[in-house]
Amino acid sequence: MKAIAVIAATQRRWLRGRSVVIGIPYLWLLAFFLLPFFIVVKISVSEMETVSVKDILSWSDGVLQLTVKLSNYAYILADELYFSTYVASLKYAAATTVLCLFIGYPFAYFMARSRATLQPALLMLVMLPFWTSFLLRVYAWKGLLSDGGWAAELLVSTGVGDLLYALGLLTVPDKFMHTPFSLVLGMTYTYLPFMILPLYGTLSKLDLRLLEAAADLGATPWQAFWRITVPMSRAGIIAGSMLVFIPCVGEFVIPELLGGPQTLMIGRVLWDEFFSNNDWPMASTLAVVMILLILVPLALFHRYQAQAREAGR
Repeated sequence: MKAIAVIAATQRRWLRGRSVVIGIPYLWLLAFFLLPFFIVVKISVSEMETVSVKDILSWSDGVLQLTVKLSNYAYILADELYFSTYVASLKYAAATTVLCLFIGYPFAYFMARSRATLQPALLMLVMLPFWTSFLLRVYAWKGLLSDGGWAAELLVSTGVGDLLYALGLLTVPDKFMHTPFSLVLGMTYTYLPFMILPLYGTLSKLDLRLLEAAADLGATPWQAFWRITVPMSRAGIIAGSMLVFIPCVGEFVIPELLGGPQTLMIGRVLWDEFFSNNDWPMASTLAVVMILLILVPLALFHRYQAQAREAGR
């Protein structure tokens, strides 16, 4: 009986500890994500008064009235400006994610395969840009790509400007600022470390004996890379892509400083609605739709991943 009581007490302590470990992250998400999100949803279906948002619940003559305004959501679907802005945001975010993956994967692979004594130095180099202000780094690119900047002159002298103009990324062959090229370049430079770090964490844990076994079975290094290394680094690819794509969709500073009128993104439209037009319900509606555009595909992807894991068992 005493042994059973000890086992039961141990199980209760384990369950309490498990509840605390799981409950703290859920409370964090509730306090800092769900509650603010519900506040934004509430504002999006409210009426805007002169300088404040009208409450959706009102009490008059003993009657509790709920007033929900859905015209902002209908207006977003009908207005071409908002639709094109969402498409542009997704397009530039996807292009930035692909470029970060294309550049970051070889760098992360090199870091993971380098000597153990060299890896900390390489990791520090990846994190070194975070020691400088984000705005200063963006302004530095603004100076480099402006007329007379050495980066702009180098691109013109090497013929890259003509190539970018032929691809439609420039409006004039020797003008690099306020173009899709400067926008994607700035976002790629800024968010590249967020792609490299998850990839490095995944690739550094790869079992090299699998590559040796593939070589023994006659696979070439390229075949071993595509059939073993890339599939086993899928978690790092997904994590890095999420860390790059999600903030790029709502990016405001880089499009404002490096982009132009033809690179209008949803972050700029949100700013205008909040502070220029003083239309908080419309701005909140834009924010809600932007969050849903990101969360719904992520939820479907996680569901697919869970079903694939269950099917593989």
